[in-house]
Amino acid sequence: MSAAPESPPPPSRPTVTEREARRVAEAAREQDWRKPSFAKELFLGRFRLDLIHPHPLPADEAAQRGEEFLAKLRDFCETKIDGALIEREARIPDEVVTGLKELGAFGMKIDTKYGGLGLTQVYYNKALALVGSASPAIGALLSAHQSIGVPQPLKLFGTREQKETFLPRCARTDISAFLLTEPDVGSDPARLATTAVPDGDDYVLDGVKLWTTNGVVADLLVVMARVPRSEGHRGGITAFVVEASSEGVTVENRNAFMGLRGLENGVTRFHRVRVPAAHRIGEEGQGLKIALTTLNTGRLSLPAMCVGAGKWCLKIAREWSAAREQWGRPVALHEAVGSKISFIAATTFALEAVLDLSSQMADEDRNDIRIEAALAKLYGSEMAWLMADELVQIRGGRGFETADSLRERGERAVPAEQLLRDLRINRIFEGSTEIMHLLIAREAVDAHLSVAGDLIDPEKSLSDKARAGANAGVFYAKWLPRLVAGPGQLPGAYGGFRHGVDLSPHLRYVERTARRLARSTFYAMSRWQGRMETKQGFLGRIVDIGAELFAMSAACVRAELLRSRGDHGREAYQLADAFCRQARIRVEELFGRLWTNTDDLDRKVVKGVLSGTYEWLEQGVIDPSGDGPWIADATPGPSTRENVHRPIR
Repeated sequence: MSAAPESPPPPSRPTVTEREARRVAEAAREQDWRKPSFAKELFLGRFRLDLIHPHPLPADEAAQRGEEFLAKLRDFCETKIDGALIEREARIPDEVVTGLKELGAFGMKIDTKYGGLGLTQVYYNKALALVGSASPAIGALLSAHQSIGVPQPLKLFGTREQKETFLPRCARTDISAFLLTEPDVGSDPARLATTAVPDGDDYVLDGVKLWTTNGVVADLLVVMARVPRSEGHRGGITAFVVEASSEGVTVENRNAFMGLRGLENGVTRFHRVRVPAAHRIGEEGQGLKIALTTLNTGRLSLPAMCVGAGKWCLKIAREWSAAREQWGRPVALHEAVGSKISFIAATTFALEAVLDLSSQMADEDRNDIRIEAALAKLYGSEMAWLMADELVQIRGGRGFETADSLRERGERAVPAEQLLRDLRINRIFEGSTEIMHLLIAREAVDAHLSVAGDLIDPEKSLSDKARAGANAGVFYAKWLPRLVAGPGQLPGAYGGFRHGVDLSPHLRYVERTARRLARSTFYAMSRWQGRMETKQGFLGRIVDIGAELFAMSAACVRAELLRSRGDHGREAYQLADAFCRQARIRVEELFGRLWTNTDDLDRKVVKGVLSGTYEWLEQGVIDPSGDGPWIADATPGPSTRENVHRPIR
């Protein structure tokens, strides 16, 4: 092995233009649609109910294996996990982590031939919902390890040797983490500063990674680093499996947060860390594609825990609202409280429908679910937060009071305020709501950009634009007429969803509204053309409408599945009906805000804020913030901090 190269001078952080950043992001996304997508079709105005109905189901053997594990996991959660203790001490006890390893919980998604349990996505998500209800910090630990840590990218892109080397360790003994974010790099990976310099049969890593979930206790790391272009090296952002115990790896800080207080999240520095080329995942330059592809199904872990949160919110709301009386009646019977309970019940049903449908579609691998998974993450994180907030309101002062305080004064220790804090990060984790809006919008308009993108690209030649114009003419001549009429206008359409409660009007509404949504998108593209990508408020509302339509579809299909199986079908139909009626009100409000909003005025106000025009408005308060830079220095070099890495054995 050759000697490590001399430490290079600290590189300047990459500076990129907005166009270059978009180019990097565009190169990372999957370009083709080889399989059908229900959500993609929905955004194009085509309601393909046949893609999700009849509801797909897991194989009997997979279901039996999953149910057997869930029974063991439930027993472990009830007897070994003390969520209140984890909250108080801000740490998951080592013996709990060890017990989860012995149970096989770290290998739920790993194939049995590598020592894992080989659970389906459906049952993996049910397990996360269960364990996350016992302790959200444990849910995050297991999710970060398997959904985005070493197992998933190796499953999709790893070599046979890499799988045989690392997957057995991940299944039983080792904890993994995923390291992409840096102190000055969040959702704009084009500015990634961590480098991996080729040196013989190795790469030499230098850089700093922030918010490394599991990083404090991890044994194996997936690290994204920039390989410089050189002779024999195409370069680009590249993924590596790194041993956390390698010389030069230092966990410099264990971060503390508003919620998830048991989370082992840190700052990790790499200084001249040697990584064998054999540990590179995929080819040079494929790192972001690997990350995004991993997240296509990895994102489903967050809505799984959101479903668990919704179920718990419903349980507490039911029990408390029946016991608490005001003005001679249980508070649940007062309309102001009852509407909140109805929202929690209906939304929990719909979230579980979205999750199970997306997960089963992922297991069958018949459909491309990149949009469905992203919608599930977006919708689940937003709606779970609202449900938790409503629970706190239903509980009143007790909702704001901590569980420990309630216990100390002799009442049931209900951690409602903790749930609110724990759920808040889901609107940021694995793509913030704002980024998810843009990501989904990009996929939703892919068909338009593929035929007409050159028309609005300032760098394209006149001949390219002419060719694009001809192609667009052919596409829209066929597409636009189909948006005029459809089954949603036929009174008898979807009659198979009429059983006591009639869900067919909701499906007809989805079909009509999908066409309306597609027309609105086309009109906006015609109006704004190249400026469309700057209309983030409009795009966010388009995506939110699509999310509601997807959830309505999933809720109806799930209700019919439960009815056909004799499994609370009547009640499922009632919940689906309530949810769809609530969702339709939200959809109509969103449509109204597509064209009647304050977006332009907001931009003017923002410019005024940034220029100091309204600085006078800030007077009269004290800023309790401490001193220090807004963003910590991340200059590569040796660590000067104590290594707080704490592997659990």
